[in-house]
Amino acid sequence: MVEPLMDLTLAPQTTTRTLAEDDALRVERLSISFGGLRAVDDLSFAVKKKEIFGLIGPNGAGKTTVFNCITQFYRPDEGNVFFRTGKGDGVVNLVGRPVHSIIGLGLVRTFQNVEVIQELSLLENVLIGAHIDFKATIFEQAFKLPRARREERLFQKKAEEALAFLGIIDRRDLLAGGQPYGVLKKVELARTLMANPRLIILDEPAAGLNDSETHELASTIRQIRDAYDCTILLVEHDMRLVMGVCDRICAISFGKFLACDVPEGIKRNKLVQEAYLGEEEA
Repeated sequence: MVEPLMDLTLAPQTTTRTLAEDDALRVERLSISFGGLRAVDDLSFAVKKKEIFGLIGPNGAGKTTVFNCITQFYRPDEGNVFFRTGKGDGVVNLVGRPVHSIIGLGLVRTFQNVEVIQELSLLENVLIGAHIDFKATIFEQAFKLPRARREERLFQKKAEEALAFLGIIDRRDLLAGGQPYGVLKKVELARTLMANPRLIILDEPAAGLNDSETHELASTIRQIRDAYDCTILLVEHDMRLVMGVCDRICAISFGKFLACDVPEGIKRNKLVQEAYLGEEEA
């Protein structure tokens, strides 16, 4: 079927020359404004394959806006977002693609606020993450025809494996409503694993967690990267988590690029100290 013509400045593009061989994602000269306020201003950075990459900045720096532009919740005014899918598409420009199509490319995300359906069990909430992979029709599912039953068994096993990986398989049949916040955070992580992720975007994953849970989260992020062979991009205000888990960090302020370096380099960077970490004491 022929797709309708789109504005060429926003049309999806496929290319093989916009990413270095070891890059998973490149944000290129990204800009977006709201009511005349420049939320992201000519921002560029690249994330390498299997890297845990942090994006930091003061409140209002534009971090979540960057995430929303990458996943096309917002359409940027300018710039490109190139992503290596690992599929037949190769490297694609995400800008202009329908929001619902992004997950099918292998890019998934969590949100600052936990998004679960309280009336469903933990297992059922995780199964939602596989919705794009179900091939059975509504008719086949309603009458439990063979393909629908096969898919249900396959994805239920996959969801159970994700819950077991995150250490909450014993709660699989409990309703999400009333579960501890730390458990619900794990449910959200498990749901991302259902989508065969190439890159997972974590938006403040430690928000609301205590010190013990945050320490466990750091280990979990590394385990997800290694076990699922994927890249991690996270925004987080807990600097102990960011400095302890990230391979590299990009710092921004008022939507502008400040620095991109390994954690020790970010700690020593004067611009970052002034904008986010604060001046070091003499």
